[in-house]
Amino acid sequence: MNSCDGPGPPPEDWQERPLAWLQYVGILAYMPTIRAAFSRPVKPPEPAVFRARDAARRGLSRTALGRLARSGAVERVGRGLYVPAGAKITEHHTLAEAAKRVPAGTICLLSALAFHGMTTQGPHEVWLAIDVKARKPKADWPPMRVVRFSGRARAFGVEKHVVDGVEVAITSRAKTVADCFKYRNKIGVDVAVEALREYLGKRGRSMDDLLRAASVCRVARVMKPYIESLS
Repeated sequence: MNSCDGPGPPPEDWQERPLAWLQYVGILAYMPTIRAAFSRPVKPPEPAVFRARDAARRGLSRTALGRLARSGAVERVGRGLYVPAGAKITEHHTLAEAAKRVPAGTICLLSALAFHGMTTQGPHEVWLAIDVKARKPKADWPPMRVVRFSGRARAFGVEKHVVDGVEVAITSRAKTVADCFKYRNKIGVDVAVEALREYLGKRGRSMDDLLRAASVCRVARVMKPYIESLS
């Protein structure tokens, strides 16, 4: 193919690989294509949400990104946060957006319960744990409820999950239950008990993991009578 011919038509699955559309900017938005270096194959999974800085690293200027947003090829969902038009997203998409907004944060409490399928509630905010010394994030989207974890409680029981192509740190099921009892004054004792009941009723649950998490969060004595009554 001649170097002046451009990258050719978009592949049929371009909407399933959201960032792959960047190499077809000239076709989708009638603008010059970005540098040819980006034409190298992109390995899935591709994130369904990205920051302006992510696009800049791919060679797309903020001006070009703004034109894409005005053309409808991408949607601006927050300051510096974008989603490709037609991108396939899941019910946990806001967790991916929060992870992009606050990479050092950890999804916790009600949001972690919802992710693990351990609550009937659907939180309207993303519950996010940050370090006690970290600066509180300021973002217009997604709405976030920030709590501060310290010491072992900050690092213990953190798992990495891929949500809409974005790696997201989320507390484990056992750690989430222990956190709910630790922060029962914030979320309610009934929510914590429901989380414990769900945990104990799920296959593959580990009492060792639960007791270890309770110890780290210093709520072992608080949780003991509830565990005995529900076991």
